[in-house]
Amino acid sequence: MIFKKFIHTTLFLLSALTVFSQETNNADTNKQKLTISGTITDAKSNETLIGVNVYFPELKIGASTNEYGFYSLTLPKGDYDVIISYVGFQNITEKISLTKSVKRNFSLKESGNELKEVVINSEKNTANIRKPEMSVNKLSIATIKKMPVVMGEVDVIKSILFLPGVTNAGEGQSGFNVRGGGADQNLILLDEAMIFNSSHVFGFFSVFNPDAIKDLKLYKGGIPAKYGGRASSVLDVYQKDGNSNEFHANGGIGLITSRILAEGPIVKDKGSFLIGGRASYAHLFLKLANNDNSAYFYDLNTKLNYKFNPNNSMYLSGYFGRDVFSLNETFANTYGNATLNLRWNHLFSEKLFSNLSFIYSNYYYGLTLDFLGFNWDSGIKNYNLKYDFKHYISNNIKLNYGVNSTYYDFNPGTIDPSGSNSTINYKQLEKKYASENGIYIEAEQILTDKLAVNYGVRYSSFRRLGSSTVNLYTNNQPVAYDSDLKIYEKATPIGTVSYKKNESIADYGYFEPRLSVAYELNKNQSVKASYNRMVQYLQLITNTASPTPLDVWTPSDNYLKPQIADQVAVGYFNNFKDNKYTLELESFYKKIQNRMDYIDGADLIANEAIEQVVLNGEMRSYGLEVLLRKNSGKLNGWIAYTISKSQQRTPGRTPDEVGINNGEWYRSAYDKLHNLAVTANYTLSEKWNFGGNFTLQSGQPTNFPNGQYVYQGITVPNYGVRNASSLPIYNHLDVSATYTPKPYKNKGWQGEWVFSIYNIYNRKNAASISFRENADTGANEAVRLSIFGAVPSVSYNFKF
Repeated sequence: MIFKKFIHTTLFLLSALTVFSQETNNADTNKQKLTISGTITDAKSNETLIGVNVYFPELKIGASTNEYGFYSLTLPKGDYDVIISYVGFQNITEKISLTKSVKRNFSLKESGNELKEVVINSEKNTANIRKPEMSVNKLSIATIKKMPVVMGEVDVIKSILFLPGVTNAGEGQSGFNVRGGGADQNLILLDEAMIFNSSHVFGFFSVFNPDAIKDLKLYKGGIPAKYGGRASSVLDVYQKDGNSNEFHANGGIGLITSRILAEGPIVKDKGSFLIGGRASYAHLFLKLANNDNSAYFYDLNTKLNYKFNPNNSMYLSGYFGRDVFSLNETFANTYGNATLNLRWNHLFSEKLFSNLSFIYSNYYYGLTLDFLGFNWDSGIKNYNLKYDFKHYISNNIKLNYGVNSTYYDFNPGTIDPSGSNSTINYKQLEKKYASENGIYIEAEQILTDKLAVNYGVRYSSFRRLGSSTVNLYTNNQPVAYDSDLKIYEKATPIGTVSYKKNESIADYGYFEPRLSVAYELNKNQSVKASYNRMVQYLQLITNTASPTPLDVWTPSDNYLKPQIADQVAVGYFNNFKDNKYTLELESFYKKIQNRMDYIDGADLIANEAIEQVVLNGEMRSYGLEVLLRKNSGKLNGWIAYTISKSQQRTPGRTPDEVGINNGEWYRSAYDKLHNLAVTANYTLSEKWNFGGNFTLQSGQPTNFPNGQYVYQGITVPNYGVRNASSLPIYNHLDVSATYTPKPYKNKGWQGEWVFSIYNIYNRKNAASISFRENADTGANEAVRLSIFGAVPSVSYNFKF
């Protein structure tokens, strides 16, 4: 009923806005106003560029290109100068004579090698000051490639770890944490397709091949209404379309990994292809040393596109990746993502742009346990249909609206005997199904010369579907409480109910309002504020602090409630010293309802009744972020510092229950009070470029025993409150040097050497600390597990 009302309300608003748009167009005609629109591309590859600034200085009016390189502006009739600017490319200044509405495309040329330092254009910074957008970090691949390189390969995930509010999930663990949230609370998109594990080799590499990536945005707050489904952040990554002018190839050869990418025209200026692959081979050196252990990955990126006419373009993109880890041929772990996206860009008019996408995503994770005699396969698939519109009603009002629908297929686990001698019987854990739908509308509006707002709402609905058999419990409580022992334990089902295929098991629906405001103090300073609500319907069942291949995703149902996140943020932004420096200050507060918490002793693996070990709690995080950038000169980079807290609480369901941790707030697994990140890039000459990254973080929360007792001859450790202890402070310094033998060579074979050292002072950061009894002395001792020390690397990158 609510969903129908929302649809009716949205249709009414769209109708009203359409009428308003028509009236505005009529008024514009009377005032002799005309529209200039078009697409901006890279002159060398014909690749569309995201976030290019289009600025008319006489009118002090500007815009930036959208995710597909399109822009639109409505101006009075007349003659004007237009400035086209984009980081890493040469500016274009042209005289435009507007006598009628016109479509005008621009092509930008890359900056020469003599301009290696990052120079951020003043119009770009001014636009950032005025735009009602905060808690957002944008990085083009050109900017990322100017960052220090470690292991000889640019890495998207490592680049965002040096932004304020972002931390790694732990040494040797995949994923990342944003503003005290879990790694499972990040929505990661590659060409609009969901990525459920963003890392290779336990976090040492990301799944994003840098040669195939065009642009990315990380939303930590103020999240646009078109995004939904996660409680913490959105990382939106776009692949390159491919060069439609001429054939090119590039790649790199390193000690650990190599990569190759080829792109070229299918039909010149109309269609192109892109295909790239990467693989690691460090495990081969282990084989030479008669070491049976192995850890490697490989992945493939591909994309096809064709422009039928100026108003219609089709794209087909895909990704496939796998990680393989084996231990003495008795244990093997294989996991990875596969995605496919078919989309259609259509321009209805110079003011209405649309994108229709059909998306498939599959995350597979499997185990081979020969010593136990069975294989384990599990995964999650989803099919997503979405239709998005961007409506340029006027220079002061822009609308985004659209719909999407996603169907999920969960495989919690398939147990299969690994051989004829196995004592394990085949078993398929019951599969789960769900659908998630969303509809949204959002407006970006300039109210005055100093005040701009972005406001919108998303309505999301979720339905857990059959076929399935659901347990029933006394008082509808799958977790029982023993008041004598003051512990939680599994409740015994009192019956079951069976649901047919596609029959509804549980239904949810939520409004998700979004609001951002920017007030310009002067041309170089502004204050901003934002609020957003996000609802997460997918739950990650995990016994670690970050997603690993052993984790299982499951849908919300009548026992596992959706996570509801509310976040507010305020900030101050300043460009000073003629835009040579930029200062960004942001404070935030985030609260999450229904954050899952596990009872003591919870068993998670192959548990067909996970609701019996889970309680619904709450989570909160708050902090202050500081980002100081130096934007130009031979030495450039930034310093990011975050001070924050992340806490979790699960009180008792009744006054008689103690809850988890006595119902008190305790540190979440992602709580890191201090986080300092420094990145710097120094251009010594045309041939030599140097970089450095330094990270210093508070130790990750953990549980250490505070005592022990002996029961029937067995020593049993005793633990206090949850996450009361911390691992040692985490820090490392990485350095790199890039040598380009022929920096002025622009055609034919071009190459560069990259020398790097990860963790140059060989810091033994603790991945974990365990306790044991010394076999010789009988004394207790702590044992630190460190995964990486100093790792030197050399690689050769090339293109032709």
